[in-house]
Amino acid sequence: MDFNTLVVPKAGLARVSADTLMLVLVGAEPKDHAAALEAPLAEALSAALDDGELQAKSGQAVMLHRVVGVKARRLVLAIAADSSAKAWRKALSAGLALVKGGGTSKLVVAAVGEIAAQPAAQALAAAVSEATYLYRHTKPSAPPASKLASVSLIVAKADEAVAKAGLARGIAIASGVDLARELANLPGNHCTPSTLAAAAQQIGKEHGVKVQVLERKDCEKLGMGSFLAVAQGSAEPCKFIVAQYLGGAKKERPIVLVGKGITFDTGGISLKPGAEMDEMKFDMGGAASVLGALKAVAAAKARVNLVVLVPATENMPGGRAVKPGDVVTSMSGKTIEILNTDAEGRLILCDALTYAERFEPAAVVDVATLTGACVIALGHHRSGLFSADEALAAELLAAGDAALDPAWRMPLDDEYDEGLKSNFADMGNIGGRAGGAITAAMFLKRFTAKLRWAHLDIAGTAWKSGAAKGATGRPVGLLAEFVFARAR
Repeated sequence: MDFNTLVVPKAGLARVSADTLMLVLVGAEPKDHAAALEAPLAEALSAALDDGELQAKSGQAVMLHRVVGVKARRLVLAIAADSSAKAWRKALSAGLALVKGGGTSKLVVAAVGEIAAQPAAQALAAAVSEATYLYRHTKPSAPPASKLASVSLIVAKADEAVAKAGLARGIAIASGVDLARELANLPGNHCTPSTLAAAAQQIGKEHGVKVQVLERKDCEKLGMGSFLAVAQGSAEPCKFIVAQYLGGAKKERPIVLVGKGITFDTGGISLKPGAEMDEMKFDMGGAASVLGALKAVAAAKARVNLVVLVPATENMPGGRAVKPGDVVTSMSGKTIEILNTDAEGRLILCDALTYAERFEPAAVVDVATLTGACVIALGHHRSGLFSADEALAAELLAAGDAALDPAWRMPLDDEYDEGLKSNFADMGNIGGRAGGAITAAMFLKRFTAKLRWAHLDIAGTAWKSGAAKGATGRPVGLLAEFVFARAR
């Protein structure tokens, strides 16, 4: 996809050459924008509103064909309630839904009304990528790819530089989101721990990222008893992926992102119900998102040091599988009574958090489709954010807002830790049913005494169910914005 900017006089929109011209009406009453448009465009807008083809509501859009006096063959009118990036993105998505499946190869987009150029450009790249993404790896019958090949944003001359920067960042993040979606959408027999390792190595080749893949024997030498306990039931070899992007100063402490890489989760001996178990291929959404963030940061050549860790395995039942009541020793030396083998994400993450200590990180963020309890608490709009570090939590919340990939901070009161007590080990791997997302975070917190740490539970945001079933690529946007904000 080719993205660029155009500088066009306000009186020249009707003469723009394109397959489709999209006008996003920002703020105010849509009919009030007619006065700022050339006669053919103003008349088309007024007629669409009067005829009811275009509803004067945020996120509404209409496509008009062969408008007299307009050079573009198609004219799309979309409505943004205000000048926020959220409203702009919503309007773009509505307009792109009308464009992506047609014959449009060249699209030109213009705002009618005031909106900041940088976030507008960044949101445009994200919206186009989301609209045109199509999974086809195991579906030869998938519809043809969108013909859309060129997207231009009309900006004022004074805003051209910042708009170009916004497009560049948006394109980088979109590439990471696409990678995360593609990896998570792959069926479990196509996306194994080895597949994740290969994806990391491909990023390394493309962007000069140092990638190391630790095998089972390496993990045994490191004492990763908790990670290996989950892996022992699977015939697929486990992988512990370490990727280092060094874009900052040599002595600059890195940011570490840790992603849960359960490429399929049966629940193990604590077997999940059969209904919707196919969606457990998405249980590596955390791994997909941190690899996507790595790609975005490396593609943007951000001046920052970033380490990505992915403990990757399946969670399977079998003769060698870990059993409820088994006690294992984590890399930290702490022992864990595995009361439920379906609470496996925290078991692989805790060893990864201990491994992260060797990098002396500036901050560590782990990302995981960890608990159904978080879905009950927050639904599918906001990811759950847990951190005892006020400044780090604020950074992540701000990054989520900037990326339109929002999170909501959850509590970590000491009282929630009581449920993890065990008579036979330093801790159990589950607490009671109530507050399950919090007790899961409290379990992880026990392994972060030496770290500035935050945890993102993305069980409600990493994928969609139903007719629109598929990975969302979240929270690549949040993570990328967080890392970009720390770049020099």
